[in-house]
This record gives sequence, C-alpha cells and structure tokens, in this order.
Amino acid sequence: MSSPMGDVQAVRIEPIGLEGLLGMNGAPQGLVLFAHGSGSGRHSPRNNYVASGLRQAGLATLLLDLLRPDEEDDRAKVFDIPLLASRLLDATRWARQQRDIGQLPIGYFGASTGAGAALVAAAERTVNVGAVVSRGGRPDLAGPALARVRAPTLLIVGGLDTQVIELNKQAFAQLNCDKELTIVPGATHLFEEAGTLAQVLALAAGWFVRHLPAA
Repeated sequence: MSSPMGDVQAVRIEPIGLEGLLGMNGAPQGLVLFAHGSGSGRHSPRNNYVASGLRQAGLATLLLDLLRPDEEDDRAKVFDIPLLASRLLDATRWARQQRDIGQLPIGYFGASTGAGAALVAAAERTVNVGAVVSRGGRPDLAGPALARVRAPTLLIVGGLDTQVIELNKQAFAQLNCDKELTIVPGATHLFEEAGTLAQVLALAAGWFVRHLPAA
C-alpha cells in the first residue's frame, strides 16, 4: 500500500495489476467493493461520495478499476461482463489475503454495467458475498447468473430513468434471494439531482449494515 490520503490508501491488486483505493475508519464491520460502470473509475465523484458515507457508517471500502489503463479504450472489454466479474472476483480474493480486511464480510456496490458484473461475481460459489447494491445499474446484464445469486440484493433506480427501471424490474423477477427494488423519485440515471445521491447513500448504508454482519 502507498500514497496515504487521510483514511484512504492507493493499492495495487496483484497479480492482475489493477489500481484501487482502500479506505477504512476504526474497526469496520464489513468491506464493500465498488464495481463502476463504463466510462468511470475509482476516482468517480459519485462512488467516492457513497464510499465516504459508507466508511462513516462503519464499513471499509475498496474502489477499483476493473480494467487496466491499456484496456480502458477497448469498448469490447468495457462491456465484457464475464471479464469484469472475473476481475472483481480476483480483487475479492486479494482482499481476503490482506491482514487488516481479510476477515471482513464482503459486499458489492455496482453502478451501471458494474452492477451486472457484481451480480455475476456474487453468483460464484467460491466466494461468500454478503450483500449487493446496484445504483442505476444494469443487473439484467448478469443474465442466467441472476437466478444463482444468494446474497441479499438491493436495486436502486432513478424515477426518471424509465428504460433502466424496466430492465431492473425484469432482473428483479429473476432473483431468488432476499431482494428489494427502490425507485428514487425525481432522479435521472446518474442521480445528479439535489439530494438524490444522498438517498442512494442512505439506502446502501442501511442495506450493508443490516446484512453484512450476518454474512
């Protein structure tokens, strides 16, 4: 680990060589890995806002880029859900080997296409994922993996993001786990409207705090 930034440190996830930001306050009760969507990264202001709030709620956070810099302009890789899910699983296994966070129950926070990758990873039986939250996500991209997800899953969609609402409803019907679908009134896809991202944070924090200790 290197480059301390307050309670956040830059990390390199080996052997795949992915860059991440690991943050924790005190003695966290869980670790949330962030899977961002296309065109975003570990420095996403929206995800960093949510991550900061989750740390205040007693959780550690790991924001990571699922693609290396030389891959980010390859549109095929940007939308390659199996590849992104495999990278998220690699990061999960890396986290399990770290002294300070290795024993913490793990949750996934996915945005846009990252939500599809998070659900595919959560369906993998070799890792024990305690909870999943999707923000403006495309859980439908997880396909058949949806039926295998056992982690409690919260889907959050903006009330004005009509096409994505329908896709989330279709995915929601295929989930066979503890699940909720919450629509935030007046929010568009990126939750840029005043107060809407704060609602996402409150919902996500409540979900992870409720479910991760049980994991």
